[in-house]
Amino acid sequence: MFVAPDPGRARLRVSTRAVLGTGLAVAAAELAGLSLIASITGGLAALLALFTVGDPTVRRQAVTTALLPAVGFPVLALATTLHGHPLLRAAAWLAVVFCGVYARRWGPRGHALGIFAFMMFFITQFLHAVPAQLPELYGAVALAVAATSVIRFGLWCIERRTPPPLAPVPLPGRGLARPTTRQAFQAAVACAIALAAGQLISPDRWYWAVGTAWWIFVNTASRGETLVRGFRRVVGTVTGIAAGLLIAIPIAGAPAPTAALVAVCVFGIFYTAAPSYSWMIFFVTVMAGLLYGLLGVLHPGLLLLRLQETAVGALGAALGVALILPVTTHAATDAWIRRALHCVHGCTTAAARRLAGDEQADPAPLAAELELLLGRVRMSVAPLVHPLSPLRARKARARQVIVLLDDCAREVRGLAAVAADPAASHDARLAAACRRVEAAVHALVPPATRQSGSPLGSVPAPQHHPGAEAALGHLQALEQALAELDAPLRTSPRAPLVPA
Repeated sequence: MFVAPDPGRARLRVSTRAVLGTGLAVAAAELAGLSLIASITGGLAALLALFTVGDPTVRRQAVTTALLPAVGFPVLALATTLHGHPLLRAAAWLAVVFCGVYARRWGPRGHALGIFAFMMFFITQFLHAVPAQLPELYGAVALAVAATSVIRFGLWCIERRTPPPLAPVPLPGRGLARPTTRQAFQAAVACAIALAAGQLISPDRWYWAVGTAWWIFVNTASRGETLVRGFRRVVGTVTGIAAGLLIAIPIAGAPAPTAALVAVCVFGIFYTAAPSYSWMIFFVTVMAGLLYGLLGVLHPGLLLLRLQETAVGALGAALGVALILPVTTHAATDAWIRRALHCVHGCTTAAARRLAGDEQADPAPLAAELELLLGRVRMSVAPLVHPLSPLRARKARARQVIVLLDDCAREVRGLAAVAADPAASHDARLAAACRRVEAAVHALVPPATRQSGSPLGSVPAPQHHPGAEAALGHLQALEQALAELDAPLRTSPRAPLVPA
């Protein structure tokens, strides 16, 4: 959590901005004379607006932020109206779950709006909101969106200087073969199981089970990823409850220390979200305990109930991915590795063309895309390399693949840097080296698109320039890494890289 790389201190800045935005939203609600429940709603809405909106440009982020009330207000009205009708309320929430996950097919905007809609329903259950409180809730959400917009797009727009990294394009598919469609059915079934089991445990706090099942499906693409995420959520909840017993209960809802500790939790949620899901859930759990203290309902039994509901939600998620249209870890990992290797080839080709004098060719975007794809590969193989995995041989092979792919990424970054140097120039040896890299990639995976001829075209006599020598070094190291990948990737079908 503390030693994870933070280039440009981006996580630190985003986390600090989140504290400012959430604090401003709560302060605005309090100055407007809104109730405690409305102020908490505004704070949580601000946190969600800052956490979920991740469009690649500032303009798109502003549009998505402006659209949040358009999905949040109808859900708030629906959830409060159905508060006293358990069956209708359950059916409506499951419909919101399905639509919220299905909306991810439309990219970051659909992802953000889907999460916001789900959490508006969750917040009404958390606060036991009723229709009479709806005007205040609307006002709190509107103030939250305005406050976060002032901070994010006015006072502290980090993305103007450092745009957020693009998320890899989801794996393709049509109909039920599309991952987002399959996940929509999986999440709906998982949340239905969690809702039913959660009601049996507690008719009043069942919503924690549904929330757990929902969040386990966020940013996962296979059965193994979902199971690992569920395990990490339980770990984060257990540690968060232990901290809540030591922190939240003694404070007993005192406003000043509670506000300060909630600010620390908001910072921790944002700062640890990328490197550690367990630590993020730890801070979420502590914050929930503090909010329960403000509401005057916190006691040790409530925290224990929180753990039980979390376990039920994780079980519901496991059953959902196991029984409904499962996507195996092996299939997902294979697809992401293929995309990463094709990206290696594309970056090599672009760098070679740039060194040959083609000013339109730029390997830098492909090198950045490769980093994102490798992040997806790491997420996909997480079930295998997990410390509790008993499959030692497969764990070793998976780690070997990750190490070699990291080697490829390092050489690709170096090659892109050389290609960006104006002093680097054309060298005929690059053509042969690029052909060998192309052959090595195609030996591992079929070509994504048919290539015609050398990526360099016609090549004059060798010109030994320093830039070309550096490029050759990267290409040779890249070729070696690709050759070494052949052993762990080419194995018997009975011993796949990851468990099916």
